[in-house]
Amino acid sequence: MKNLFQYLDKAFENKLRLGIMSILLVNASATYNTLKETLEATDGNLASHLKHLEKLGYISVYKSFVDRKPNTEYAITDNGKIAFEKHLNTLEEILKNL
Repeated sequence: MKNLFQYLDKAFENKLRLGIMSILLVNASATYNTLKETLEATDGNLASHLKHLEKLGYISVYKSFVDRKPNTEYAITDNGKIAFEKHLNTLEEILKNL
């Protein structure tokens, strides 16, 4: 077996980032509160991981107001989808070759 581990994306090594990307892959978008509740994450931890994924260009952020309250939504970008699917496919290949 060739070294498939080299093809894994380091951005997804963290379980919170893996969870964020999983949610955004199957949903058009998700609010900050939805991600926080679903992943059972703290504000600071979630915010830092979202910022990292945004910096990499894997997710996009949309800020608006709903009933005069700030609302932040996140969506996966095309580059994020490609990178995450490549990561998942590599994981599947690793498991098949064990």
